[in-house]
Amino acid sequence: MRTRAALALTLGVLSLSLSGCGLKPVYAGGSSGAVARGLAAVEVAAIPGNEGWLVKNALEDRLGRGEDGGASRYRLDIVLDDQLEGFGLLTDDTIGRERRTLRARYQLVDLSSDIILIDATAGSDAGIDVVGSEYATIAAEQTALENLAEEVADQIVLRVSRTLRDADQ
Repeated sequence: MRTRAALALTLGVLSLSLSGCGLKPVYAGGSSGAVARGLAAVEVAAIPGNEGWLVKNALEDRLGRGEDGGASRYRLDIVLDDQLEGFGLLTDDTIGRERRTLRARYQLVDLSSDIILIDATAGSDAGIDVVGSEYATIAAEQTALENLAEEVADQIVLRVSRTLRDADQ
């Protein structure tokens, strides 16, 4: 019985200390909160290339833009740099490993004032084994690109979310 009371007292003290730590939930208010509404008002400008299509779709999935499109308050301009380089030479002078790197330079623009709210970069890379089958290597390169597009989109949405949260306060 004493351990339960002690545990309850400890949890109570910890919860009070957390309230004063400055923790601010990003998605306070759920789908009707300021950040969720702000994310839904972000229009992603067209990004050229296959990698651009993947990143744009990943961003639109995460931003929560409805079927109707809604009114855009912000525009996200993105320039991608997709690099595939071979390294890890084998004894027969063939490449045994590749690295795929996807970098995004992006800007969040407030459409009402044309002010740039964010000017930043995001990126990630993945290692790919080069195997005897050319088809398998190409499939691995494509899978790596798809995963990198998801990772870059996550980084961008996180930064945009924090910016919109800070602007709301």
